[in-house]
Amino acid sequence: MTLTGLEVERLTKRFPVRGGRGEVHAVDDVSFEIAPGECVGLVGESGCGKSTLARVVARLLDATSGEIRFDGLPIGEVERARIQMVFQDPADSLNPRFSAFDTIADPLRVLRGLRGPALRRRVEEMAGLAGVAPELLGRLPHQLSGGQQQRVGIARAIAVEPRLLVLDEPTSALDVSVQAVILHLLHDLRQRLGMAYLLVSHDLNVVRLLCDRVLVMYLGRLVETGPAGEVFSRPRHPYTRALLAAVPSADPGGRRRMVLAGEPPSPVNPPANACRFASRCPEAFARCREEMPLARGEAHQAACHLAQEKISPG
Repeated sequence: MTLTGLEVERLTKRFPVRGGRGEVHAVDDVSFEIAPGECVGLVGESGCGKSTLARVVARLLDATSGEIRFDGLPIGEVERARIQMVFQDPADSLNPRFSAFDTIADPLRVLRGLRGPALRRRVEEMAGLAGVAPELLGRLPHQLSGGQQQRVGIARAIAVEPRLLVLDEPTSALDVSVQAVILHLLHDLRQRLGMAYLLVSHDLNVVRLLCDRVLVMYLGRLVETGPAGEVFSRPRHPYTRALLAAVPSADPGGRRRMVLAGEPPSPVNPPANACRFASRCPEAFARCREEMPLARGEAHQAACHLAQEKISPG
């Protein structure tokens, strides 16, 4: 099979509002790709739809519309083992009745049919790769630290040899002292095993450290995409500039602070003919409130009328 990676085309996920008063547009007309072995970061404020998008890609939620293909196959025809997920809160994502051994072994039993000595060897190998000490394999989740729990979750995810790992805020629930260790582990595993990553994070420094490309999401839509270095050094969308301006810096005088006034519009039935960022954008003009901007550009794209005026035709 030719490895083409992940292809997401016009993906939409909506949730009905109780009482039939409309729909929450959690993910709206989103398209992107992840090449084999590539690490792509998905960033944006809480509530922008990042985790929902990640769960649809990982097949934990069904899409409302759109297409997802992996290595050329519709997502419904892809072997479950090919795409795995590491969750934000390791304590909540582990079965409290499963030992660390059984947690790692479970997908191997279900998806690979391993039993007996072969299963034990594989569990011990994956635990070793994730830095789970042998003496921890008999412990239950409540007997492990947060970092140890996340290592077990990572070992479980990589045990079945996925080609894409979806990482939903994998360090945000951990102590700062443990976060760097887990990030280095994820970096090393990607290099060693050749997996692609979709990394969901609100921490732009984490994305800067790990990712090749960045997707910036606002209220269900992608507003900017491009190589990480370009997006961080030359952001084209005002929302991206605001996110970067909010990152703590050792030189606070060297970065102009952007204050976003106003409130984001409701995700319930948002206007179809306006930029969703217009109500908070310090650079908005009349067209922004009358026409939804489409993504323009080549490798580095921005869905912004003002940015499009600055992009030369060539």
